[in-house]
Amino acid sequence: MDKMPWHVRLGITLIGCSVIVYLIKLSLIDNLPGTIEYIFNSFGFLFINVLLVTLVINGLLTKRAKNERLEKLNMVIGIFFSEVGNELIRRIIPADNSGGSFGDPFLLSGKEKPDEKAMKQMVINHRFELDPSILDMKEMQVFLQEKRNFLLRLMENPVMLEHQSFTFLLQSTFHLAAELGHRDDPGNLSHTDRTHLTGDVSRVYEAITKEWISYMGYLYNNYPYLYSLAVRTNPYNPKASVEVT
Repeated sequence: MDKMPWHVRLGITLIGCSVIVYLIKLSLIDNLPGTIEYIFNSFGFLFINVLLVTLVINGLLTKRAKNERLEKLNMVIGIFFSEVGNELIRRIIPADNSGGSFGDPFLLSGKEKPDEKAMKQMVINHRFELDPSILDMKEMQVFLQEKRNFLLRLMENPVMLEHQSFTFLLQSTFHLAAELGHRDDPGNLSHTDRTHLTGDVSRVYEAITKEWISYMGYLYNNYPYLYSLAVRTNPYNPKASVEVT
């Protein structure tokens, strides 16, 4: 006979404890009508108790667990930008046909709150068209191959399931790394193949820009000192300097 599940054993134990308590009450007090009344009163409150536990307490615990997962996720996003994201943006921006110019909201300030709404609107209007002749596919191949194991570890992290847009960014970046990894000489490509790879780079460029906006807002609201560093290393600001002046 299979061993009973733990929740079945727990239920039997709790019911048994209740029966014992009522039997002791009957033995010591010898008040059957009062005991029956008490049982019905307790049974009536049971539904309210279930409501409180299910909706209120469980809701609070779920919200707390979700906040903890989001905190871990944003830590992972921060590591991604430190290790891969910012450098990847700097390598792509020179090939942007619009000069990588998204407007003043992208320049940021160490004291002012980032205008996420304005930045998102500029991303919607931006075409993310890249000049294939400017992209250095060889350097990008070397850089992404060096970060391949790092990207794999991020993809294996179960917390990624909580953030679809960041998961899409990781998939796009890893796909680009895989495409470049299969080229023997990325510096000597046919026009058609270079155009194809440029499309993969553009996909990463758009996804990483959208994720960067949300991450800046998160840093400003939660970690001002990290936001200050992010402003001073802003890949969208050609005049950004890490030195505090």
